[in-house]
Amino acid sequence: MSRFNNITFYTSVNDVRDLPLHTGIEIAFAGRSNAGKSSAINTLTNRSRLAFVSKTPGRTQLINYFQLNSDQFFVDLPGYGYAKVPDSIRQHWQSLLSRYLQTREPLKGLVLIMDIRHPLKPLDIEMLDWFAPTGKAIHILLTKSDKLSTQRANITLKDVTLYLKSAYPQCSVQLFSSLSATGVEDATTVISDWLETKISS
Repeated sequence: MSRFNNITFYTSVNDVRDLPLHTGIEIAFAGRSNAGKSSAINTLTNRSRLAFVSKTPGRTQLINYFQLNSDQFFVDLPGYGYAKVPDSIRQHWQSLLSRYLQTREPLKGLVLIMDIRHPLKPLDIEMLDWFAPTGKAIHILLTKSDKLSTQRANITLKDVTLYLKSAYPQCSVQLFSSLSATGVEDATTVISDWLETKISS
């Protein structure tokens, strides 16, 4: 049974001004469009359609809140990097993401989703640059690891780890696959530790 299987949808937000007021903890999930973010959330919560999985990249256009209990939330951020949306919408997403990541007080940590076949793309680096200055924790899931051989996946993990160690030392990283459930236990442990650590006032 998933540690997070009691989760329920809470609200959707299209503007920073509408973010919910609470005194608890938020764990945000972000990633390039079609990197497997919704699938990762569904796998971690053992819910098949909690976060909508679309074959059309860019489908998630809102900040979606899911409630674990009265003071703990998963926050599904809009996927980024998909070109086939109007410039005005893409600029709105960018503003919404950057303001949320840089200013949101209840935000405890960021789970950043990257397709293991295409890690550390420029927009992933931009996301890290937005969030790293906050000093808050970042955990990267290299998703779709089942698409590579074990050897190739481990080589990619090693390369990404070495890069992060020098550029973003507060980052941790692991292999993950929603299809094979690789890495689910490790990711659950990391997120659970964040949830159990209260934010100092």
